[in-house]
Amino acid sequence: QVQLVESGGGLVQPGGSLRLSCAASGSMFSVNAMGWHRQAPGKQRELVAYTVSGGNTYYVDSVKGRFTISRDNAKNTAYLKMNDLKPEDTAVYYCSAGRGGRWSYEYDYWGQGTQVTVSS
Repeated sequence: QVQLVESGGGLVQPGGSLRLSCAASGSMFSVNAMGWHRQAPGKQRELVAYTVSGGNTYYVDSVKGRFTISRDNAKNTAYLKMNDLKPEDTAVYYCSAGRGGRWSYEYDYWGQGTQVTVSS
């Protein structure tokens, strides 16, 4: 089993930045990728970005150039640095771990979520 704990969410003004962290614990041998998803009120959960063990990354078009996903394997921690935040980025952000990919079913483990609110 893998446990994931997110931190770093909060309220930020448009154009501001936040860095989310996801601390993983437990048996990570089956985890190839770590990802970030988000769910806004009334919308389905969507993938934001993921990174695989080899270092490759994937971003949804709406965050390309603004968000950066990274992973510190020594600390079993993943990060999502978010710059130039927009009101439409407001959502609960979830950390995930699994084999990786663009679909939620490709992730076996999920954190509890952290709220990001972008508002003036």
